[in-house]
This record gives sequence, structure tokens and C-alpha cells, in this order.
Amino acid sequence: MTTGIEVSTKDCTALTDAELAEMADLSTGSRAAPFGIGFLSKQREEWVLVTHAREGGKLRGYALSTLERIGGTPSLLIGLAAFTRTRTAPATLDSVMHDLYRRAALAFPDEDVLVGARLAHASGYRAYVGLADIVPRPGHKASGEERAWGRRLAKRFGAEGRLDDRTFTIEGDEDLAGLLDFEPTKELKEAAAFSCVVGPLDERRTDTVVAFGWAMAEALAAGSLPK
Repeated sequence: MTTGIEVSTKDCTALTDAELAEMADLSTGSRAAPFGIGFLSKQREEWVLVTHAREGGKLRGYALSTLERIGGTPSLLIGLAAFTRTRTAPATLDSVMHDLYRRAALAFPDEDVLVGARLAHASGYRAYVGLADIVPRPGHKASGEERAWGRRLAKRFGAEGRLDDRTFTIEGDEDLAGLLDFEPTKELKEAAAFSCVVGPLDERRTDTVVAFGWAMAEALAAGSLPK
């Protein structure tokens, strides 16, 4: 999608030890998501697809995800993702999401797809650009069905019973949690717009926010996500 950034996706089962080490190196120093090789090895068994984004041959970002149906609803779930804190980080995230949406369109033709992930920073909402009915969002009181979706996603992410379904905050258990780790050096408009629904979170306890939105069938078919 973006010139200079090469994106590739394959099955998690095909991940090599060298790739896991490369992914762990990228996450070194992250406050919210210092994903090490041991943690990534376990997550490899939990998710189906791994997407790598490289610039000049160097890894700039990655995501572990799955395309599945939850109660019959087509869903794209991002189990964990991490990106370097460089000026190209937003474009790298956009490229990864574009590839995942392309695969969602192939897996679920002519259907709207729910997109969900856990966030520890409002900048992560960059991944939701172009989606409809994002929850949680500023000024919006979640409906009963939206709160039910929050609980379903929390359960799928291994945090059943730890979700506040009004704030969509998952209370951490002090263990490292899989999440979309995106916190670029320059604050984005998404961070400013959604900061009121993400923070403050207890980093020591590893709190996260479960957020979701809808990729509409028309946008998926047109290949216009992200905008």
C-alpha cells in the first residue's frame, strides 16, 4: 500500500525462531508491550496469521491475528501487534491494516466484519481509521449489544470476567497482555480524539481497553480501508 514498506502475511505455524527473535528485538524497550521470545512463542499458538512490515529489509512492525466467526459474525481479531517508534510508524500500521482488510474481504465476501483489539494507548485507534460505529468512542453511551460485544471479545482475548463493560477497560492481572502496541513519536489526531476513553490505565497492573468497530462490506470490497 505504501511506497517503501513491504508487507507479507503467512500462517503463524510458519514463524521461524529467527523471525521470533527479530520480533522480540523490535519490542525491546516498550513500556506496555515488551514482547519477548517466550511470550511470542506462546502467542504463535493462539493466533492464525502473522503479518510483517519491512522497510529496506528492516522489520518495522508486525501483527498476529485471526479471521473467524464469533457467534456467526465475521471478525478480524488482532491478538497482538507492535511497531517501531519512527516517523514511518503510522504508514507501517496503515499498510498492515490494509493487508488484513484485504484478507478479510476475501474470507468474508459481501459481509460486514467486526474488527477488535486491545489497546494501552489512544494512538492505537489509528488502526480503526475508516471503520464504522467504533466502541468505545467519545460522547457515546454503549448500548446493551455493544457491551455484550465487549464481553465476548474480552473472553476471546482470555480476560473473561475482568471487563468493565461500561468503560471497556480490562483489568490486568500483572501478566504481560497481548495488545496493539502503537505509540509513535509524534502525537496523532487519533490520540487526541480518543484519549478520554483510553486513559489513564494502570500500567503496572497491565490494564487495557478492548475496542472494536465495523469494516463495512462496501469499503472492504473497494479496498479503501484504511483511508
